[in-house]
Amino acid sequence: MVSRILARLWRAGKVRAMDFALNSEQAAFQATAREFAANEFAPHAALWDRDKVFPVEALRKAAALGFGGIYVAEDVGGSGLARLDAALIFEALALACASTAAYLSIHNMASWMVDAYGDGAQRKRWLPGLSAMDLLASYCLTEPGAGSDAAALKTRAVRDGDDYVLNGSKAFISGAGSTDLYVTMVRTGESGPRGISCLAVEKHSPGLSFGAQENKLGWHSQPTAMVNFEDCRVPLANRIGEEGEGFRIAMAGLDGGRINIAACSLGAAAASLEIAREHLLVREQFGRKLADFQALQFKLADMATELEAARLMIYNAAAKLDARAPDATQACAMAKRFATDAGFAVCNDALQLLGGYGYLMDHPVERHLRDLRVHQILEGSNEIMRVIIARGLLKE
Repeated sequence: MVSRILARLWRAGKVRAMDFALNSEQAAFQATAREFAANEFAPHAALWDRDKVFPVEALRKAAALGFGGIYVAEDVGGSGLARLDAALIFEALALACASTAAYLSIHNMASWMVDAYGDGAQRKRWLPGLSAMDLLASYCLTEPGAGSDAAALKTRAVRDGDDYVLNGSKAFISGAGSTDLYVTMVRTGESGPRGISCLAVEKHSPGLSFGAQENKLGWHSQPTAMVNFEDCRVPLANRIGEEGEGFRIAMAGLDGGRINIAACSLGAAAASLEIAREHLLVREQFGRKLADFQALQFKLADMATELEAARLMIYNAAAKLDARAPDATQACAMAKRFATDAGFAVCNDALQLLGGYGYLMDHPVERHLRDLRVHQILEGSNEIMRVIIARGLLKE
């Protein structure tokens, strides 16, 4: 009965299929990003990983295509695109190098905070350079004693005339020492989230210094270090938003950052899936191609299904964020939790399908695996994503 009613409604045009196809502009963004990644990232990604090269010139070439300020407004040099457009771009770039795509994501997130919450003078001062990536940005939230509990941060900024004086440290900061602008969350008031403000700290500020570069499992194409503030003077004019708004700014930025990092996981995992698929079609064991074994067919099918589910969750979260839907934060957390877990699992399965070849550093799959592991930790760990999701479900 229900199916007959739905059929009549469908014929009458009252029920329509959801259209998940990309429009012509989105398809063009995706194609451009894929071509760029294949030409500018893929040939060099293994060397960047091996030698720990921060590929600034490649990033500036990406910025020339509009990827330095993807969802920054056009009046200050940005591309003015939507979050779904950004997800498509990051997914495509991560097909070649998730580490470099992830830094680009962080740069875009920090730039957007200046665009969305900065005043007119701040936007004109920094955003044209950030969009062109003549200036590079870092985002400073995490501290040695405040990771998942970001509202417990202790880096303090005290007013002194027309300046703030900062003391404290930030940990695991991408780009630290090599970037030009540090969008930093500091404590200007009471304990908890309401006492946090946002400052833009320029690289040559007196009292700003950097720790030694961290030796990491992955993400070798971007530097990571401590950022230290010792009586660091920052002009009052560098405060983004009002005092006490910092935590809200940080969380708003992370909604988009979570979609971006999920898209980076999706791209690298999709590349690993394709490498595994091609391997199954040519590798022979026991007188048969590996693709002829049903167990391996099923494994490949499950990998593809997980990635398709992740892709739809990312696109849905991006659409909700653009629409400012009331459940956008929960959708972003769901997409990040699922896509980063699925992406790492798919890379791990791809490595297993490749056997010993997958374990060699000559092969991109092991690099994708190492790069994607941290995606389950940063931008809010996946355990914190579950907290956000559960909080939304249990809200009365």
